[in-house]
Amino acid sequence: MTITFGIYPGGLLGDDQGIIHPVSPDVPDRIVEALDELQGEAATLTVRAYRSFAATVAPPAPTPADPHTYLRRGRTLDLVLQFREPSGNLDGWPEFVREAVRSGGPDLASVQICEEPNLDVASVDGSTPNVLDALVQGVVAAKQEARSLGHRVAVGFNAVPTFDPADTFWSDLGTLADEHFRQSLDYVGLDFFPDVFRPIAADQLADAVTAVLSAYRRTSLPQAGIADAVPIRVCENGWPTGPGRTEQRQAAALDTVIQTVAALAADLNIDGYSLFALRDADSGAEGLFHHFGLLRDDYTPKPAFATYQRLIKELSS
Repeated sequence: MTITFGIYPGGLLGDDQGIIHPVSPDVPDRIVEALDELQGEAATLTVRAYRSFAATVAPPAPTPADPHTYLRRGRTLDLVLQFREPSGNLDGWPEFVREAVRSGGPDLASVQICEEPNLDVASVDGSTPNVLDALVQGVVAAKQEARSLGHRVAVGFNAVPTFDPADTFWSDLGTLADEHFRQSLDYVGLDFFPDVFRPIAADQLADAVTAVLSAYRRTSLPQAGIADAVPIRVCENGWPTGPGRTEQRQAAALDTVIQTVAALAADLNIDGYSLFALRDADSGAEGLFHHFGLLRDDYTPKPAFATYQRLIKELSS
């Protein structure tokens, strides 16, 4: 089974407290150069970008600021639409989704509705009231708009792994979702970061990845009535460097994770993998979230850059 690879190329990101701004602005020419090198001879590479909706407060800035700048050599846009209206009021949300699909144009390959709606932290949508309603309405609106335009846009949503047996996110979604939602759903994404927030021994990492992806397919998705025919995509995965976390270990961890995802692709119907992220927010900072990049904040490569470049070459064909 062929996997389409991608990456988030912006500097801005969120952690469990809010938004982290990069220590230096994005440099589009350097980003294009890095994306060209990563893509190599692969037919495409998806460029992940984020836009946020809020009616009563100023939403976070889009990131990267102009993703279409990077859509060269067959690269396509993987657009995330976040629901960040603190009141949970849905007025204007479906039209925001429709407008984003229209403005994405022919380079828009996929639209993800909401960002981690089952995680209640400040920077993602699980902290926003009515997020499940926003998810269902957004998926339907995005698919209707894509169909009306005659564009082939994959519409989906993502979530994080569920480890709490009392968590009702998936069953609640199954209750709320109707046939319009299920017929509009082209994929379900997974954001997961093994050996980042919970340490895992190197020789157990592949087994941990297998367990999380298998549980997602066989336990979580069925609770929402999502069929095996709907592909899974790894939407965000990475391994940060920094104090106590070597660059060599980053390269090894990403190699293990991506090789394992590829080996499971046929059995679990996995059709995409996107890495988070291209560049560090601040290579000199102590915080964990500042160091996810394949590049340091000055655009010099870590060993993992060559690792991902090699894996794209080997696994895209």
